Amino acid sequence: MALYPQSKPYEHGMLDVGDGHHLYYEVHGNPDGKPAVCLHGGPGSGAGRGAARFFDPERYRIVLFDQRNCGRSTPHASEPDVDLSTNTTDHLVADIERLREHLGVERWLVRGPSWGSVLALAYAQRHPQRVTEVILLGLATGRRVETELLTRGLGRLYRDAYARFAANVPGGADPADAYHRLLFDPDPQVRYNAAKAWCAWEIAMVPTADQPNPRYDDPRFRLCFARIVTHYWRAGCFLREDQLLRGAAKLAGIPGVLVQGELDPTNLVGSPWLLQQAWPGSELVLVRETGHDGSDALEDAVVAATDRFAGASGVRGHSG
Repeated sequence: MALYPQSKPYEHGMLDVGDGHHLYYEVHGNPDGKPAVCLHGGPGSGAGRGAARFFDPERYRIVLFDQRNCGRSTPHASEPDVDLSTNTTDHLVADIERLREHLGVERWLVRGPSWGSVLALAYAQRHPQRVTEVILLGLATGRRVETELLTRGLGRLYRDAYARFAANVPGGADPADAYHRLLFDPDPQVRYNAAKAWCAWEIAMVPTADQPNPRYDDPRFRLCFARIVTHYWRAGCFLREDQLLRGAAKLAGIPGVLVQGELDPTNLVGSPWLLQQAWPGSELVLVRETGHDGSDALEDAVVAATDRFAGASGVRGHSG
């Protein structure tokens, strides 16, 4: 099985969601197909058109968008005086609803990788009547134990890289909070160095067989990404602890496929199994020899899920 060919959007635009924010969005595939929305990772990575390739363009109407302050949305988090106070999980959930209404979609499939899985769970639990199915991969649940693993725990596996990362963290401080302060320092060189160090650790803790994603070569991306990630992580993803696991029972009756690499770091804190147990009727698909960066086999599992759901009944296309 392979990904579908790369497509070009037949519609795109900027949506005013309030608070001075405008979100970039685009729509691919069949205008009369089954609606699906793709939530990107990060937080702060921005949407990549490759996400549309997991869906059959003949059978799906595929929506991509950049979350607040990143990608092509404005204002951008790399701007010196940007204010992130109106960028929280609640704001992003409301943005998804506003985009759904703007596009005239009644209900849609929600796909989310990594941070996108946190946002997908938050959205589906807030608006279960608007969700037909959920597909998560490289999943997380927004718990502090997960961010603690990424900012401290994995340092025991990647000691040299972590030593360089931790050099910017005062003893006992929360790494996300310490870096967030540096990323908003008045000195642009301090901001530049902090963003580069944060992203170097991001690369080190998610090793890939190929070269690191070239997006990390862009200083503007690095600053945006690091600022938004630390903004969320220092605040516990703006969620109550275990909120999404406790709320997973609200998703009973909504088909869910959890595609997870057996070597994904979040497995160390049990996230995929805890979510499957808390979500009645969800399906956990474990992919061998695969980490958080994914693999061909993981992509095949996601495509198998979207193909299976493509013909599901009870779904209506857009109304406008």
